[in-house]
Amino acid sequence: MRNVPGPLEGLPRNHPRIRTDLRARRILIIAVLTIAAAWLALSVLAYALQEKLIFFPGSPPSATPRSAGLVFEPVALTAADGVRLDAWWIPAPNATRVVLVCHGNAGSIEGRLDLALLFHAWGWSALLFDYRGYGASAGKPTVAGVALDADAAYDWIAQRRLGQPIVAWGESLGGGVAAELSTRRTVDVLVLESSFTSLAEIARKSYPFLPVRRILRADLDTRAALARTRSPVFILHGREDDVVPFSHSGELLEAASTRKERCEFAGGHTGRGWATDARAIERVRRFVEL
Repeated sequence: MRNVPGPLEGLPRNHPRIRTDLRARRILIIAVLTIAAAWLALSVLAYALQEKLIFFPGSPPSATPRSAGLVFEPVALTAADGVRLDAWWIPAPNATRVVLVCHGNAGSIEGRLDLALLFHAWGWSALLFDYRGYGASAGKPTVAGVALDADAAYDWIAQRRLGQPIVAWGESLGGGVAAELSTRRTVDVLVLESSFTSLAEIARKSYPFLPVRRILRADLDTRAALARTRSPVFILHGREDDVVPFSHSGELLEAASTRKERCEFAGGHTGRGWATDARAIERVRRFVEL
């Protein structure tokens, strides 16, 4: 069978059709190279600025627990690398539990006074602390740094020898912090509120065009921590959560191998919808106090 010549075969190089074809190829190559360069530049920028994409620190608190009618003690913590952290110790009379609150990636301890009020009403003392770079705490937040901050907060509670069970309460990103803490310290109960399976998976959801796993210098892998922890695990998650999909709660529940329970509630990622749901409140209190 003879080869059938292409439509441009045999035409002189300076033929208009040849020039048009070469021009189109050059434009395509330039476009591909431009897109590749832009992707590489975005990846490098995301790598360099990843802490700014993960952490959104709030300003120093303008209100204190006293503003909410709570007695408290200002506490200065020092992380293992010397960074000074700001915290509030809020004791409850005749407390039966101590809650260490690892908050989410935005705001400061001022935005967690609603939790402190709930815990106080339940007879639980609480330590609210700000990660490095948050509120009045020194330093700049990093994934490795906030882990040191959680250790410092836990050790402060342990050194007081209160003799009460310690509950690590992790909110959103703080769920990963609290879960990993429970693999390094003795945590009697771990509560995860609207938490993700891993920071890498959330980042991939937010930035699907970037090579997230290659960019992240460190991950917060809540699911992997739950596979290692010995702490009982209670999971709170809103069905309408559009930041951390509800499906993450199911994966976390499956990963935990200890006593565990999941409570879903109507609401999204913010607003703490479970706190207005009498059934959810009763379930988390019963689980923690069992």
